[in-house]
Amino acid sequence: MLMSPAALLFVYCVFIFAASNAGGRLSDLIQMTHLRTQLLMSGVGGLMLGIAMLHLLPHAGELLQSSSKTGMGALIGVVSMFLLIRLFHTHDHGGPISRSRAAEAAPQHVHDHDHGHDCDGHSHAAQQPSKRFGWAGVFFGLALHTLIDGVALASSVIADASHGSWYGLAGIGTFLVIALHIPLDSFAITSVMSKQGWSAGAQRLASMLFSLACPLGAFLMYLGATTVLDGSDVLGWGLAVSAGFFICIALADLLPEVAFHDHDRVKLTVALLLGVVIAIGIENLPGHDHSHGPDDQPGHNHHF
Repeated sequence: MLMSPAALLFVYCVFIFAASNAGGRLSDLIQMTHLRTQLLMSGVGGLMLGIAMLHLLPHAGELLQSSSKTGMGALIGVVSMFLLIRLFHTHDHGGPISRSRAAEAAPQHVHDHDHGHDCDGHSHAAQQPSKRFGWAGVFFGLALHTLIDGVALASSVIADASHGSWYGLAGIGTFLVIALHIPLDSFAITSVMSKQGWSAGAQRLASMLFSLACPLGAFLMYLGATTVLDGSDVLGWGLAVSAGFFICIALADLLPEVAFHDHDRVKLTVALLLGVVIAIGIENLPGHDHSHGPDDQPGHNHHF
């Protein structure tokens, strides 16, 4: 028996909550070298781009029945996330590298692009919000965008459940994007707190609170779309804005690698393409029929 959208969303949120908390202790669970961090970011970035372009935007366009509204929603998402990153430096995921590697990489970072890495494993950019806002600024910026992740998750689950999904796993692509990316965000918060001398208990508390942001966003979106507001328009705008968020996050993680990291470029490119291939595979799962709309007219099948 297939789960209802509400039950499935709850299960997704439980997994995301656990992944976020694990991310706060990522350095205790695995040695996050610079290469491992960048490989994970590249793979998740490719998956995020694929889900945004192949899933979120097409669904948004079908629900809004307007290409201009869909484009406007995506633009709002891109600009909003850009401003969050600009203000809080929320996407500087620094991984530890050796002193010799740091010396080799130093000439590539003369432009101070906020993605440099010091020998202690923290990005130089992470020190900038520390001076401005402290760890609370990083926490607020990441929590706000993770709240929107919850909106994207709920929107995807509701939209997919309304017209069929592979084994009832509505919104599986969006779930995977969030579940794989959120540990890095949680790790960024605890890394800044650790550098500022906060205790392990304080870091665990911050990680726990941060882990609630995505479930909260999902709950609010589900409540609004199913009981309070006009579901179709709310879902459409939620998907379009979320697509803009995903695109901006992915490019913020990927583009600095192209501009300033010549090392391991083949591995990073393969990881990116793997993420894109996974997204294409998810969108072509058996039974994942995208035909829907106000009149439930068939014919909008996105299989490649």
